[in-house]
Amino acid sequence: MGQNRQFKPGQKAPNNGTYVEIGETGSTVVNPKMVKLDAGDAFPETSNHNRIWTYQRKP
Repeated sequence: MGQNRQFKPGQKAPNNGTYVEIGETGSTVVNPKMVKLDAGDAFPETSNHNRIWTYQRKP
C-alpha cells in the first residue's frame, strides 16, 4: 500500500517536510497556509473546514 498524500487537521505527519493547504477536491487555494512539520507532529487546523493538507511540491 502507498502512503497518503492528503491529510486532515489532527493527523500526524508521516515525514519531515513542508506542507500546504489545498481544497478538498485537490484545487489550489489563494494564499494557502504553509507549515513545516517533523515526523509525528500533528497537522494544525486549516483556514476553513473544506481544506486539507498535502506535501509542498519541489521546485
